Amino acid sequence: MKPLIGITGRQLALGMVANTSERFREQRIGSYFSAFADGVAAAGGIPVLIPFAADAADVVARLDGIVVTGGQDVHPARWGGLAAVDPTVDPRWDHDAHDAERDAYEAALIVAAVDSGTPLLGVCRGHQLLNVVLGGTLIEHLDEGPIVHSASYAAPSDGDPGHVVEFAEGSVPHVVYGARRVTNSWHHQAVDRPGNGLRVVGRTPDGVVECIELADRPVVGVQWHPEWTATQPEPIFDWLVDAASRRTADELVLDRKAMA
Repeated sequence: MKPLIGITGRQLALGMVANTSERFREQRIGSYFSAFADGVAAAGGIPVLIPFAADAADVVARLDGIVVTGGQDVHPARWGGLAAVDPTVDPRWDHDAHDAERDAYEAALIVAAVDSGTPLLGVCRGHQLLNVVLGGTLIEHLDEGPIVHSASYAAPSDGDPGHVVEFAEGSVPHVVYGARRVTNSWHHQAVDRPGNGLRVVGRTPDGVVECIELADRPVVGVQWHPEWTATQPEPIFDWLVDAASRRTADELVLDRKAMA
């Protein structure tokens, strides 16, 4: 049985789409990066798009794995950041505006997944939110140096050859990728202090945290965008689908034993 992998997105105003009728401009639409669904499906999973509507714990209970995707910055009030936030800017009409509603819903998904042992992959913003939810902090803004983290190249991309992530031996990404990996990079914030139970398992040579994982749980966060890798194989989706498949198989065994 193929596992169901939930994928988060955002809500925007329909008026953000060109040529929308004035009658419907204020209506909300769900917006999702299709490449995540492509990656999950290619790895053998069934992608399921998650709206903000249903109770997060109920959603996680019906799914076998979760991807918390990228997007705007996590609201600084969640982790003690100092960035100014204009409360009059509506994230439904501004793609980069902080979205407290999205933060809250995805945070609830993360808590439910961690509590239940549901495999979870956090990507870029999702990686940072995972850290914040578990009590960690972020670097508010990275100054650019020899290694470029907020790249100007377009997606998809395999990344700049100088952006090499080195992985801790024995970690999930080390098993998945090997000792190191050139990755793409489109971020201006980063994990600072790891949250409870999290350990840093991937960094670039300048020390920027690029990957975290949770002890004793199938939970990994990556700062790059695996869904927008151009030509390299992207095995992190295989890891997620495999972990979700094994969890599903274990649950089926338990169900059969309970019925016997």
